[in-house]
Amino acid sequence: MTKVPELPEPKGVEVKVVPALAAIEAAAWDDVANPDLAHYNPFVSHAFLSALEKAKCVGQGTGWTPRHLIVESEDGRIEAAAPCYAKTHSQGEYVFDHAWADAYLQAGGRYYPKLQIAVPFTPVPGPRLLVRPGAEAAANEQVLAAAAIELASQAGLSSVHLTFIDGALQDGLGALGFLKRSGQQFHWTNQGYATFDDFLATFASRKRKTVRKEREQAVSAGIEIEHIQGRDITEAHWDAFFRFYMDTGNRKWGRPYLNRTFFLLLGETMPRHCLLVMAKRAGRYIAGALNVIGGDCLFGRYWGAIEHHPFLHFEVCYYQAIAYAIAHGLARVEAGAQGEHKLARGYMPVETYSAHWIADPHLRRAIARYLEREREAVREANEDLAELGPYRKA
Repeated sequence: MTKVPELPEPKGVEVKVVPALAAIEAAAWDDVANPDLAHYNPFVSHAFLSALEKAKCVGQGTGWTPRHLIVESEDGRIEAAAPCYAKTHSQGEYVFDHAWADAYLQAGGRYYPKLQIAVPFTPVPGPRLLVRPGAEAAANEQVLAAAAIELASQAGLSSVHLTFIDGALQDGLGALGFLKRSGQQFHWTNQGYATFDDFLATFASRKRKTVRKEREQAVSAGIEIEHIQGRDITEAHWDAFFRFYMDTGNRKWGRPYLNRTFFLLLGETMPRHCLLVMAKRAGRYIAGALNVIGGDCLFGRYWGAIEHHPFLHFEVCYYQAIAYAIAHGLARVEAGAQGEHKLARGYMPVETYSAHWIADPHLRRAIARYLEREREAVREANEDLAELGPYRKA
């Protein structure tokens, strides 16, 4: 195994490994997870992460074993934290390393378990090394990253992975030996539009007509669209949505990652962050999408349907999300992983980032060569796709 790099010594703080969010006071975690409410990220909140644990979506038997890292000052205050999991597989991450695991196995190595700093089942960029703002913030980020390497080394884990981080953090982790990886998503950006028609006016004429036609056809079978938010979401709404989620999950993943209990807890503990966009025909709900509302962003998460109508997916997931963001002054809509079909609907390619520490030097060198080529391919693809966007050329 490779020599562990020189790690920063924690000064005046203590690093702890905590096996459950329930052992950490919610307010103490949220102080470092979301110190800036204007850019509130609901997925790193205590409520969201603990709902995953309480619903047993992560924990014993799931392959996601919580090993949360916290940095405490001498007076016991949490200065930094990281949602951290020992993983025995690579499912539910959306930054795919199955090929790395297979190659290492063929070479006689053992890739699992590994250490994952992430929000389970959630391909949403955001903070992963959660630090209290101030003069020690950068140092505490390094302490957390170093603690993850130390934890992996002591436990004999193959690697440490931080997924869906920001580019600045990715650069800062290089000194500790983390490799850089890039990915691609499609996000919509609000340019100060007053209405959906203002947004659509920025499209080339032919593409603008296409969107209008899609929206008309999506509801042409007598379909009504409803927005249900916060405490207005009843158990009947969640039941209907969960049927849609299970239908999509069974088809895409074989086994959905989340259960009904998780959505129950989400509605109870984070109601003001939940928005259901539901489609109703002949008096019953036939499709729906769950969006999670952040400080300045609407996050599209899950979609499903029990009746299939042309363009209904685009209407419920993409156009309605844009309309909501415009009406509520949100800066972005992030519609989840993958999907070049989003491009024609105004969602443009953006680069996503992750960082990976690999213990074995031979595997590390092979992955480093691969990632160098992959990063260039992602950059070229984003540039090419941006040229294909629906917007009028200046």
